[in-house]
Amino acid sequence: MTTHNTVSHKQGRSTLHSFRMDQVAVTDPYFVNAFSKEVLYLKSYDLDRLVAGFRENRGLSAKSEKYPGWESTEIRGHTLGHYLSALSQSYETTRSTHLLKRLEYLLEELAICQFESGYLSAFPEQLFDNVENRQPAWVPWYTMHKIIAGLTAAYRATGSNTAYTLVTRLGSWVYDRSSGWSTEIQERVLSVEYGGMNDCLYELYNISGDEHHLQAAHMFDELSLFTPVHEGHDILKGKHANTTIPKFLGALNRYRVLGESERFYLEAAQQFWDMVVFHHSYVTGGNSEWEHFGDPDMLDAERSNFTAETCNTYNMLKLSRELYKITGDAKYMDFYENTFINAILSSQNPHTGMTMYFQPMATGYFKVYSSPFDHFWCCTGTGMESFTKLNDSLYFHGSGGIHVNQYVSSTVLAEEYGIELTQTANFPYDDTAEFRIRTLKEAGQPVALHLRLPHWLAGAAELTLNGQKLVIDLSGRYAVLEREWSDGDTLRLRLPMKASYRTLPDAPNVAAFRYGPVVLSAALGTEDLAESATGVAVSVPTRNMLVKDFITPAGQSAERWLEDFDQHFIQLEGELAFILRGTDEDGRLVFTPHYKQHDERYGIYWKLVEADSAELQEHILQGKQRQRIQEATIDSLPVGNDQYELEHQIRGEHTTVATWDGYNIRQAENNGWFSYRMKVLPQRDNYLSITYFSGNNGKAIDIYADGKLLASDTLMTDKPRSFYTKSYLIPAEAVQDRTELEIKFVIPGGMNGIFDLLRMMTGFDQRAELDSLSFDAGTLDHPFTADRSDYILSVPSETQSVVLRAGLAHKNGLLYCSGILIDDTQPRTVSLPGDSTVLALTVKAEDHAAAKDYSITIIKNPAL
Repeated sequence: MTTHNTVSHKQGRSTLHSFRMDQVAVTDPYFVNAFSKEVLYLKSYDLDRLVAGFRENRGLSAKSEKYPGWESTEIRGHTLGHYLSALSQSYETTRSTHLLKRLEYLLEELAICQFESGYLSAFPEQLFDNVENRQPAWVPWYTMHKIIAGLTAAYRATGSNTAYTLVTRLGSWVYDRSSGWSTEIQERVLSVEYGGMNDCLYELYNISGDEHHLQAAHMFDELSLFTPVHEGHDILKGKHANTTIPKFLGALNRYRVLGESERFYLEAAQQFWDMVVFHHSYVTGGNSEWEHFGDPDMLDAERSNFTAETCNTYNMLKLSRELYKITGDAKYMDFYENTFINAILSSQNPHTGMTMYFQPMATGYFKVYSSPFDHFWCCTGTGMESFTKLNDSLYFHGSGGIHVNQYVSSTVLAEEYGIELTQTANFPYDDTAEFRIRTLKEAGQPVALHLRLPHWLAGAAELTLNGQKLVIDLSGRYAVLEREWSDGDTLRLRLPMKASYRTLPDAPNVAAFRYGPVVLSAALGTEDLAESATGVAVSVPTRNMLVKDFITPAGQSAERWLEDFDQHFIQLEGELAFILRGTDEDGRLVFTPHYKQHDERYGIYWKLVEADSAELQEHILQGKQRQRIQEATIDSLPVGNDQYELEHQIRGEHTTVATWDGYNIRQAENNGWFSYRMKVLPQRDNYLSITYFSGNNGKAIDIYADGKLLASDTLMTDKPRSFYTKSYLIPAEAVQDRTELEIKFVIPGGMNGIFDLLRMMTGFDQRAELDSLSFDAGTLDHPFTADRSDYILSVPSETQSVVLRAGLAHKNGLLYCSGILIDDTQPRTVSLPGDSTVLALTVKAEDHAAAKDYSITIIKNPAL
């Protein structure tokens, strides 16, 4: 390949700069394995299958069939964009001829597939028309972003004229299309996920210098979003996270390309970063639930198996990296280190190289990984990119110095400074990083090393040079040592670590545990690791059992237990593993680095509650309610979310998506309509569960099931300004043998619609019975049967307590012991203060309405 020599390169606005990827080699064994697994995965792709959709769209004969999953839907082609980026990064690091040839082949194929207009995609241009005309389409601009970004990466890595021609012509096609938009059409386009179109076009302008590319980029700058965020208003609730983060990457890139005249965009990106990191992120650095931001500082309420989409994390790291290069502020690298280890490194299975979509923050779920050639999720694509750039943010340079930001065994060949720096580190298993210097020339200028002192530092850092202790010279949170280095100089930096905890802003007694830079989780076994699906073939973990997700401190409050945390969180000798002391879980839960937790259910967050407290009872109740809804759900979709609506074969006329009070709404008016295909259970009563808003009181909605009127409803609730759920019975005789129904919503009058989640559900079980009852001491007067409600338990006279075990007819029912809601999965100790104690048990069925009482009279019998 030849380098394109006529391009005009703009000067970036950064105080710090990256090293070339081939200047930094990672030698840490865990990282080496992660990178090698990813490269092997890239090499295993059939290139003809990757470009099959592009050939088909150009009317060329197929060399091979398209891959399945997302690559056979309207989003086809996005994987090739990611693949080009990942392959380019791998080539930049290794300079492998084999990888270069794969790049060259793909670029040659794409050149054949590009239209005279410059358009290049695996799907017809009609999808862009659909977006402009308010017709359903699955995020064509999002996919276009991936293609442009991949071609740009290929050009930067290789200097290929083919890549340059492809991407500049494609950028000109974007300009030609976007320059004709009215304000109304532009707003319509920007309301549908478009990835980082502004970001990739600013990057293209930085290469091409073509003003048309700059103008096209600005068409995707969403000032209605940037302005309130710039002013400090957190308006993120209800916004699709992986739609929103790339928009601010684009804003930041505008500043990087054009400089101080665009400082507004830098400040907007900084404000956004602060909002996400300090008010919307979990301890791992991940954010969002079901791909959307919630209320600021409301994180405990959002924890589920749909939290922390990995694409969000990938994009937040990109944003952090670029903000750091501009500002030099260590807080961006603190976040980068934490999130890279605990969310990105955590997201890859080290045995298979496959990566994750969601990263559950609710206790009791497990990690689910992609398959090599079946799904092609968005997070499969960002996973390719993440694990082919493990070396890109360890070191930076500028102002005569090298900035060390990550403590990972590696080597940086800093030719610009005349030295090679070799780091040996093994955090968190060892607290010291060693740096050895090799000089590249005999005499050189002084070079400053800036060593980040992490936010997790648990004591004074220690720095020695050739065995001699140094007084640390601080610049911000960097230890700085400037000198003319000699060959063989050895620098050691000790960074003390300790265990700590972090709570959630909306739940000060819900804690996650850390040790130095790593988040810890407790393994919870491998029972029933069954996967389910959501969206377009997205695999997610299930939890078809009740998992104890709380810890009860023994004889003290949660606050007191946390105050004495160092005495209650104990490291096992010789291991990076911790157990609890002073709780009901002493010795059972073992906490280890979460990024190495791959094969079991796990718990990161734990609720600390006092025994029998109102708070614990509410926690048990909420857990049962969530579990019963999850298990009763046959099908569900978040309305207004492109992927999930596409999976449910959305159709409609005069219908739009909007956001109200942080929730998505699919709406229509004046006999407009929309419909979905929903799964049902044949020969069973099914229930359609719909979320409405009180602001639509008095408005009409007609609901049809397979063309037959199910309900003609005028909405009404007496709850002011609230969302509420209403269920509609679809009787078994209406369902018959069908496994799917078309559910159609017609809005006969003014604007109306449905919010949040649409569910198809079964009814709740109504059996209010125990199915087992036993005690660790004494004898019942009758063998237990579910229909008998009164018993006498005789125990020896010296007995001070008995342990009760009671099982429910349905696990999602409720069990009350003397009026206290208890965890029926755990044994219950009952004190016996007198000669006779009456134990009252109340069972509520899964519907939490039907109830039955049991009475056990416990008598101390001297004769026993």
